[in-house]
Amino acid sequence: MNMQPPSRFSASAAQMPVAFDRHEMSQILSVYGRMVAAGEWRDYGISNLRDMAVFSIFRHTAEHPIYRVEKHPRLRFRQGMYSVVGMDGRILKRGHDLRAVLRVLERKLIRAVKPD
Repeated sequence: MNMQPPSRFSASAAQMPVAFDRHEMSQILSVYGRMVAAGEWRDYGISNLRDMAVFSIFRHTAEHPIYRVEKHPRLRFRQGMYSVVGMDGRILKRGHDLRAVLRVLERKLIRAVKPD
């Protein structure tokens, strides 16, 4: 009988939680940092679930997220694995390129400046 200790690499990919990689987190945190500096956002949370990863954005610490950036790897060959979801559950933008999907959040930062 072959009794090998369990390896951390022996679990199948389906059992491992989905997570944002370093490059994806860099893109998300770049937008997040600009919005925090503008005073629009205050807090965030990250969830690594079995079928998706979620970056939740909060205006105040103790409330529901105003936006969620979601990564669904099973949709990568369909409409794209990245999406931005609003507070009401509507998908604001979906696609294959995270940077393009995040642009919907950057539009919230651009405002008309009132002349003095």
